[in-house]
Amino acid sequence: MNPDALKTLEDTLWEAADRLRANSKLNATEYSMPVLGLIFLRHATNRFDAVHARIKAGLPSRGGQTRPVTADDFVKEGAIFLPEEARYDHIAGLPEGQPLGAAIKRAMEAIEQQVPHLLEGVLPKDYPKFDADLLRDLVRVFNADALRKPTSDDLFGRIYEYFLNKFAMSGAQEGGEFFTPPSLVRTIVNFIEPTSGVVLDPACGSAGMFVQAAHAIEARGRRPSEAVTFVGQEKSESNTHLALMNLAVHGLEGRITQGNTFYDRLSAHVGQADYVMANPPFNVDMVDPKKLEGDPRLLGEVGDLGISKKTNTVGNANYLWIQYFYGYLKPTGRAGFVMAQSATDAGHWEKALRKQLVETGDVDIMVSIGTNFFYTRSLPCSLWFFDRGRPAARKNQTLMLDARSVYRVISRKIRDFSDAQLANLTAIVWLYRGETERYRGLIGGYLRQTDAAVNALGAALKGLDDPDAALTETLNALFAAAPDDADAAAAFRATVQERADALVSLTEASGRLLRDLAAWRDAQGGQIPADNAGQVARHDSFRPFVERLGTLRRQVNEVHKLTNRAFDTARRELKATKWDAWDGRAIGEQRDALEEARAAALEALTAVTYPFAQVTWLQARFPGGEFADVPGLCAVVGTEAIAEQDYSLTPGRYVGVAPPEPEDEEAVEARLREIHVELASLNEEAVALAQAIAASFEELVG
Repeated sequence: MNPDALKTLEDTLWEAADRLRANSKLNATEYSMPVLGLIFLRHATNRFDAVHARIKAGLPSRGGQTRPVTADDFVKEGAIFLPEEARYDHIAGLPEGQPLGAAIKRAMEAIEQQVPHLLEGVLPKDYPKFDADLLRDLVRVFNADALRKPTSDDLFGRIYEYFLNKFAMSGAQEGGEFFTPPSLVRTIVNFIEPTSGVVLDPACGSAGMFVQAAHAIEARGRRPSEAVTFVGQEKSESNTHLALMNLAVHGLEGRITQGNTFYDRLSAHVGQADYVMANPPFNVDMVDPKKLEGDPRLLGEVGDLGISKKTNTVGNANYLWIQYFYGYLKPTGRAGFVMAQSATDAGHWEKALRKQLVETGDVDIMVSIGTNFFYTRSLPCSLWFFDRGRPAARKNQTLMLDARSVYRVISRKIRDFSDAQLANLTAIVWLYRGETERYRGLIGGYLRQTDAAVNALGAALKGLDDPDAALTETLNALFAAAPDDADAAAAFRATVQERADALVSLTEASGRLLRDLAAWRDAQGGQIPADNAGQVARHDSFRPFVERLGTLRRQVNEVHKLTNRAFDTARRELKATKWDAWDGRAIGEQRDALEEARAAALEALTAVTYPFAQVTWLQARFPGGEFADVPGLCAVVGTEAIAEQDYSLTPGRYVGVAPPEPEDEEAVEARLREIHVELASLNEEAVALAQAIAASFEELVG
């Protein structure tokens, strides 16, 4: 399924499911686990159907007959066998009078009995408490045609993650602490690159770290089950269940232990983990120091933990978490974790521990993240990275990376990294580690994207021809039919003529640009340079086209704007809907066709300029294709420099302030789109608030 279709499916499913909740008495927390359970059941059924067909096709036949498929056959395939009553199609086909909630509960219990070592006591079973009509409608939502066909694990994994994300945004599960935004997880995965061995998350929430690590391993052409062992710990029972379901729906296995990480250490993994990834709860207090005595994960003594004289507890556990992550690593291990921004500069006993960590030489990378990356809190955070096995040349160096100005606006309250932004930040880490060939590979990839987009541009621009021609014919007919004595006739005719002139200009500019791009492509040849100098030259050779592409974008939009203005003037001012020349249905279809063609043309233009902008961003900062300190963005500092800054690990102290950059048209347009998103979000909130006020008023006067 292509990304656009998947996004549409995700949005449609969420809208339907959330609309059902809005008309029930359930809050997001009560609703979330059962909904995720139904997604799991739908996926489990699809996997069962696919594996069943594969097993049946491989069974030997005697006299045209094959034996029935058994549960043992599924065990050999590493899949879950589903009894009839545990299959989604059986549930969805139950007659109206059947108690659906009890049937789903029995289905969940039957699945757990098949794989008790993975799922015993994990799946939700509260369905009998649901309103019968609500539950039946929910079952229909996840029985849509797009979900009933056997498909890849990745589709349901994406849908499961999408619903986790949306439930976190809506406040389910203790303020969303069970879910770390994918941008931050992917950043950690990209920087520490888990490839083999034990991957440990002592605060695993819904196991998002493991899922993203598995995606990265699969992208390298390996099976996660053969490359790594996932080991997690989670305090909350409901989050532990979420994690096990999340792994199962992605076709993964892991050992998730329920327990309080402060006191229930995973002793077998202390000093043994190849990778540690985590997003612990920030600023936890009231940790009992008596239960920490003799903990091998600590760098020092319990008495060094700043115990409050008033409560006799550890006042802030951030540095407990930091020590634990370091303590679980083997001598060659890497760790990446999310932490409160305040921890990078915390004083008193935290400063002493930070000094100790810095002096190990293992603090590899520090990243400042801006506000609004989390769904339930707007405060900034930081990412910490340890590398205990790095080469001696970098042993006492730390990459300070200030990414607060790097983000994409999703809504007024939510930001993330785009794929390209994350790739560019990762490229900085590659350069810091001396992996210049990977950096050049990324640049080469962007250059290839530009070439491919140039090749596709002509077809997208040509797609405007037929809709524009049809609308021109229609407008000309209306032009001729407009009465001379009407007040708005002159304005209408002027707009039609202005549109005709703009269309001629667009056609001529498009033709010239495509011819010149073809000549440029021929001059460059098909080979993308692999060396930095060649890549810089290739990129610079395309620079003269960027302004022309921006002009063409404006021309496409101008024709569209004038088309709409002409029809609106005819309809509103001239009352043209009453004319014989006005065919409302045909005009609507023609305008829809133009809108579709315009969207495709603008997308094609962006496909050309976007990778160019990424190369510009990187080459402007690293023109030599090697790491360099960049004001306001990144700097490599040694232990002595950190000591001079009172052992602060706040990147902003070291990278300084970036010089002002002139905003190009692409940046201005991007910011305008962000403002539009923020405004739309505010409007939605205003409508919701008005509805809530109206409902409250009705209750008061009712």
